[in-house]
Order: sequence, then C-alpha cells, then structure tokens
Amino acid sequence: MNKRWWLVGSLLVLTGLFFAFDLERYFSLEALKESHDELRQIYQEQPFWVISLYALIYIVMAALSLPGAAVMSLAGGAVLGFWVGVPVVLISATCGATLAFLATRYLFRDRVQRRFGDRLEAINKGLERDGAFYLFSLRLVPAFPFFLINLLMGLTAIRISTFFWASLIGMLAGSAVYVNAGTQLAAVTSLSDIVSPALIGSFLLLALFPWLARWMIDMARQRRLYGRWPKPAQYDRNLVVIGAGAAGLVTSYIAAATRARVTLIESHKMGGDCLNYGCVPSKTLIRTASFVKQAGHAKSLGINQVALDYDFGDVMARVQRIIQTIEPHDSVARYTQLGVEVMQGEARITSPWSVTVNGQTLTTRAIVIATGARPFIPDIPGLEQVDYYTSETIWTLTQRPERLVVLGGGPVGCELAQAFARLDCRVTQVERDRLMMREDEEVVTLVEAALQADGVRVLAQTEAVHCEKSNDEQRLIVRDRTGREEALPFDALLCAVGRVARTEGLGLEALGIPLTPKHTIETNSWLQTIYPNIYACGDVVGPYQFTHAAAHQAWYASVNALFGHVKRFKVDYSTMPWTTFTDPEVARVGLSEQEAMARKIGYEVTRYSLKELDRAIADEAAHGFIKVLTAPGRDRILGVTIVSEHASDLLAEFVLAMKHGLGLNKILGTIHTYPTWSEANKYVAGEWKRQHVSQQLLDWVERYHARRREHP
Repeated sequence: MNKRWWLVGSLLVLTGLFFAFDLERYFSLEALKESHDELRQIYQEQPFWVISLYALIYIVMAALSLPGAAVMSLAGGAVLGFWVGVPVVLISATCGATLAFLATRYLFRDRVQRRFGDRLEAINKGLERDGAFYLFSLRLVPAFPFFLINLLMGLTAIRISTFFWASLIGMLAGSAVYVNAGTQLAAVTSLSDIVSPALIGSFLLLALFPWLARWMIDMARQRRLYGRWPKPAQYDRNLVVIGAGAAGLVTSYIAAATRARVTLIESHKMGGDCLNYGCVPSKTLIRTASFVKQAGHAKSLGINQVALDYDFGDVMARVQRIIQTIEPHDSVARYTQLGVEVMQGEARITSPWSVTVNGQTLTTRAIVIATGARPFIPDIPGLEQVDYYTSETIWTLTQRPERLVVLGGGPVGCELAQAFARLDCRVTQVERDRLMMREDEEVVTLVEAALQADGVRVLAQTEAVHCEKSNDEQRLIVRDRTGREEALPFDALLCAVGRVARTEGLGLEALGIPLTPKHTIETNSWLQTIYPNIYACGDVVGPYQFTHAAAHQAWYASVNALFGHVKRFKVDYSTMPWTTFTDPEVARVGLSEQEAMARKIGYEVTRYSLKELDRAIADEAAHGFIKVLTAPGRDRILGVTIVSEHASDLLAEFVLAMKHGLGLNKILGTIHTYPTWSEANKYVAGEWKRQHVSQQLLDWVERYHARRREHP
C-alpha cells in the first residue's frame, strides 16, 4: 500500500481513538480545575517527566489538530508556572504545528499544486516574498484557527524554516496570555474570559505592526533615495516617455488621451524595432516568400504551372515600401496631432523628476522608460572580419545571398531561415540546442520538417566555434555534440541569437536603478523601478519581447504613472499569446506540456488534427493540430498550442476564453461559420466533451431508447 495511505490511515485511527474513548473530557477547563492540585504535586516531585509528558501530549494534539490546545496552554501556566510554562507551551505548539504542516504538505500539496498550480502561482510568489509577514500576522490573531493555518500553509510553497520561526515568534504573545491566565486558574470561568474583544483588538494591532513598520521603513528608504535630488517647485510635464517603439507610443497615446501633458523622446526612428526592423519587414518578406512557395505547388490546386520571374532587389524594395506605407501611423506628425510633444534626440535621466535632451532639461512628475532592445551579438572569434547581419541590418540586402547561414533557432531565426530559403537561398541554420526551446517536442518536429522541406539544412545541437575569411571565401566553423567540426561557407551570416535591453546612456547608473541578471531594468509588479515615479515597459523590461506585450505593459505603465496615487494596477500576464510565423505557424497561450510538467501542474490533453478540417482540406493545408490543456476532469483551459496555417488567428478565441474564464463547453456551444478555419476550435472542444461524457449516463440513455422502441 502507498506510504501516504498508511500515514492517512494512522492519523485517522489516532483521531478516531481520541473521540471513541472520549478523551476530550480530560482536556476541558472543568477537568483541569479538578485535577489542578494533584498535577501541581506531581510536578513538584518529578518536574522533568511532567514537562516531557506534557510536551509530548501537546505536540501530538497540535499535530493531529485535536481540540483542547487552549486548555493545554492554560495547564502549562497552572502546572508549570509562567516562566517555565511559556517556553514549553511555545515550543510544543510550534513543533506540533510544524508536524501538521509537514503532514499536509506530504499528503496533499503535490495534488493541490498539480490541480490548481496555475491559480496558486501568485499566492506562492507572494508567500515566497512575504511569507514570514503573512504567517506572523495570522499567528498573532487568535480569531484565526491555528490548526487551519497549519493545514493551509502546508499546501503552499512556503519554506519549512520560515514556517517554524514565524510560528514560534508569532505565537509568543498568545502563548504568554494563556499561560499567564493559567497561573490564575481560579479566576477563569470560561475560555472567553481570556480572549476578550479588547484583547483580540490588541492582537490585531500587534499583527499590523510588522506591516506598518515595513511601510515606515520603505517610506524612510524612499525619502533617503529621493533626498539626493533637488525637487522642482513645479513640473513642466505630467509624463516624459523615452523611446517611441510600441511601448512608448502606446504610453504617450494614453497620456495624451487623458489630457496629460506628455513628451515623447526618440533617438532614432519612430515606430521602433517593430515597424523598422521586426514585425513589419519580416512579415512582408514572409508574405512574398509564401507566394513563391504557393506558386511552386500550383499543381495541387489544379493549375499545371505558374511561371515566376522575380528580382530579389525588388522583393527587398517592397519591404521598404510597406514600411514607408505604415510609417505615418507612428509618425511625429500623427502623435503631435494627438497632443503629444515629440522630440528627437538622446534622452538622459538626470534626477527622478528631470530628463535632458538636446541640451534642454525637462521637469516631469513621472518618467516611463521604453527604449526597447537590440540584437545580441555573440562573442564568436573572427565575427568582425566577415559580412554578418542582424535582424536590424538584414533589410539592407539588395542582392540575394546564394549561401546564407542563420545562427539561432528561435522564432526570428526560424522565420527568416524559411523565408530566405523560399527565395532560393541555400540556407543552413545553426542552433546549439534545439529549435524553439520554449515549445513542445512535437511542435519542433513539425516545424523542423517544414524547414527541411523548404530546403533549410538544420544543424541542431551544434555550436559556432569561429569565423574565418580567406580571399573572398567566408566560413563559419561549427562543432556538433560529437566534437566533429565542419566549415560552412557563406555569402551572408545572420545572427539571430536573441536580443538585449537598451539601457546604455540613460543615466541609470547615476540614479542607482538596478538591472536584472538578464540585463533588463528591474521593476516591481506595477512596472516601477526603485523610484516609484520612474516606470519601465516593453522589451527593456521583459519578460516577453513581443509588440503586443509591450503595448499591454504600456497601458499599466501609463495609468499607474498618471493615476497611481489614486489606484494602481499589477500587470497581468496570465493570457499572453504569441506566434512564430513560420509555415506552419506556431501559436500558443498559457501552458505548454513541458511547462506544466516542469511546474508539476496537473492537466489533461485534448487534440484535434487539422487533417479532419474541411476548410483545411479545401485549402490544401490539412496538416497540423490544436492541442488544449485543461484542468483534470474540468473544461477550464490551462493552455493552447496550435500548429497550422492561420494559427495566430485561431488562437484569439482561446485567449478570449481564458481571459474571461470561459471553458471548452462555451466554445462548443458557440456557432462557427462553415466552412472556416475557426471550426477547428469547436471541434477540439467537441473532442474534449466526447472524452468526458459519463459512460453510465450513456448506458442509461441506451436503455431508455430501447424501452421506447419496445413500447410504441
């Protein structure tokens, strides 16, 4: 039999024996008064054995959460006296509580975390940060049942040492009150005489004291922090935003919409990376590359042949044309018209309330840093000697590189490797681990197969050793996991190994604003830096480097910066979607299987193959799948992964459902137009329903129908 069941059985037997033999009668106030003199006499004769037996009984009762703890504390004072009783009661109660805590953790925590881990994540993080404060406060207030605190804390991720010491210190005051009352046992007629409303109020104030003290310490720290800087008599602006990418544009737009005076400062191009180097140019290139691919497979659509005649330079010129078409949406003129003061130049924060740009000092009540990120350049020997590009500079190409090496297997590397391969480049992709590390293995398998089908040579688990150039020949030397080296000749090398936050030159060092180990600006849940009026959002903060994530954070940064003194909001990342725009697309929201397993969150998997979808068959795109993770036995969605054409569009319905707590039953009950790709969402919900129909109910319905046939 499982050890857990042995423990559960033992605890139930001990608890049952306690009540079966009516042992509760020995732990009543009346019983204590009757035996008081006799117990005192025994204690005088054998103090060591009395203390040991008393402690053992107290520990067992607390561990089993049996009634009588209050009377036991009184007995500690009545029999042992105040100075001996207090430490004995306190240590015994803490040891018993810790045993109850450990038993609950051993028996139930893993199951609870597996089932409700996604919902408990915020609680676990809060307890990891402030667990001692929470527990100490609860222990100080007798209104909270101590046994319930033991059991509930056992279900969380709070550390055992934190639980023990916070309980020990927190129960000191209450233990002293009960032990002291026990020394005056004759005057106690009921337990309510001890814990009066006034005393509970005093404990409540005492419980609030550590939080009040912490608040006062934070206030003193802020005063000391701000005290270094002269504060302006008045402010020229409500908000200064540094950086005009997605995060900065949305921040300044919201500020202007609420009639705040806002200045937006950009050192380079309006629109940031998304418009100029990221989303817009890459998706433009992917669209052209997809057309080339479709033309090559025209026969599957009943067309014998499509003749293609294109120039690579024209393709790249189209990329620039699309950027120029969208530019007015993010232009200085548009934002000026919206009420934003836009300035071009290098911004530097010179105090918590001032920013200098072009020799001018701007005073402001709040600052938002939204400077984005730049491509990370790997430290590869010889890289500076060869023609290498990044996701920012690759768009300057006007002639097709016959041989392209793509370094990196993340979303950017996979998207561009496939696009250039479809445009007749011989592409080799090098990744030192595996492609798309954040996705499940089955997703990577499909994407890697698609890349290879388009002509990309994928070298996974291969690292770049060095670059070399001899005459006009450029080579990247790589080494696989067996140690074998290979020289990869190339005409262009694309470094797509990640991005790093732009934090240089902002004056962060002088202000003492810290960075995280990932070199992003450190902020709290409200996007505040160590200076509460200086915020940061977008790629410069993370944890997601998506345009929509930056815009999402920008709402919180702007609202908190402008109205945080009235009401502030924590950033919600619970339903953050993302898509890798390969063919097939990979779209996801919530948990993947590998994340759920790593975090020990229980889940069920429901899959629907797009080979079965009528519209996908008609479009000659019947490949891929939808995978939905749900809470065990329930239709609550924990995560969705879609690998298919139009995956990014299909995902939106699941994002909406997760955001508003709608389960698969609601999606199943929604009418979807036929024939469309979105029907796949209904079908995966139907698959979940089919798997969860009660077999007993179906058997009953079958018998019902049989009777209806027999008795017309």
